[in-house]
Amino acid sequence: MKQLVKNQERQEKILLSLSQCSYLSRSQIQTMHNIGSTRTAQRVMQQLSEYVSSFMDGEKIYYLNAEGRKLTGCKKVCKKLTTAKHYIMRNYLFIAYGCPDGWKNEMRLKYKDVNVVADALFEEEGKFYLIEIDHTQKLSANKIKIEKYKKLISYGKLKFPTFIWMTTTEYRRKQLLKMCEGLDVQIFTITDFY
Repeated sequence: MKQLVKNQERQEKILLSLSQCSYLSRSQIQTMHNIGSTRTAQRVMQQLSEYVSSFMDGEKIYYLNAEGRKLTGCKKVCKKLTTAKHYIMRNYLFIAYGCPDGWKNEMRLKYKDVNVVADALFEEEGKFYLIEIDHTQKLSANKIKIEKYKKLISYGKLKFPTFIWMTTTEYRRKQLLKMCEGLDVQIFTITDFY
């Protein structure tokens, strides 16, 4: 009986994680929910098949189906998309930073003539972190976004934020570093996480 309760709690937590993160890879679910082996993770996710859908992109990627959204109260409809990789990259940072309670996805920052959407943000111990994912974005679009952030800083609306970027290649990492000159920035490539 105790094992059944433990399994139900874990299943509920996994479904809530999917509600918060939109898409999670099998390995991300394993890490977030302390599931020991790949085989166990696959079994757990099979038990949740009534509430989740999946597709392959190197490994299985899971998202809530209509029943899962109804059960969790999630409003966001996810489907098999090529842009799911953007979410997966963002989730690697979410996990790496300890799944902060105040983590918010797709947050609009607006002041005077500046309107920019951060991929995610969170505040921890009085420090403000802005998350940006560079998956298929043009470098010129990233440059425009960085300039908007710099303008918000000059207006005093962002006080000493740390920018955390994840990109796809070392070349893009170097280009982003140049663009972010003068900012407190950390830039990772996807290969830093697997």
